[in-house]
Amino acid sequence: MITDRGRDALRIHPARIDLRVLSGFEEYREFRNRRRNPDDDESDTSELETQDVQTPEELLENSYLRVRRQIEAELLSQIKSAPPEFLERVVVDLVVRMGYGGSRKDAGEALGRSGDEGIDGIIKEDPLGLDIIYLQAKRWEGTVGRPEIQKFAGALQGQRARKGIFITTSMFSADALEYTSRIETKIILIDGPRLAKLMFDHGVGVATASNYEVKRIDSDYFTDT
Repeated sequence: MITDRGRDALRIHPARIDLRVLSGFEEYREFRNRRRNPDDDESDTSELETQDVQTPEELLENSYLRVRRQIEAELLSQIKSAPPEFLERVVVDLVVRMGYGGSRKDAGEALGRSGDEGIDGIIKEDPLGLDIIYLQAKRWEGTVGRPEIQKFAGALQGQRARKGIFITTSMFSADALEYTSRIETKIILIDGPRLAKLMFDHGVGVATASNYEVKRIDSDYFTDT
């Protein structure tokens, strides 16, 4: 026998009654609480509750994000445990994958060749080399502060350069970030987490394990008759 509350639910949600809809009713929440094992860990129960009210697409998306975060953390860990010069290889591969530096050979030759006043390399901004970007890439232990960025900015001014990228495996201080927002020279700061994200996005240091194609109903197919 259907109750008045059930009829209300059908009237409000005629297309579908799922766990997301049911979770909006106090009676259903009480029913679930009665069935819940009191010995279960609270955090595990909370995660199960969240999964129950998610669509399959949302579950896939959240699972993907968890895997991505784990891989990004592992990428950064691998870089930090590798020899210091390995970061140069990462930078070369990344800028080329992002469309800078011309060929990998050009980028590889440029990085580490300059060494003038805190500049580690010069990378072409485009394949033809119409403009260049100066690089500083350091595997850092502590937070990179404003003095290091000021030194890099001074080196850029000495080269009459307009653009620079400072890459580190650690983090930048608030003063460093604020400083780059005020100066005329364009300096992009890439910290460890952002470096790992860029590597993931551009396929540097990672390989595709599986592909899942999510399909939906093509409503036009059924209406264009």
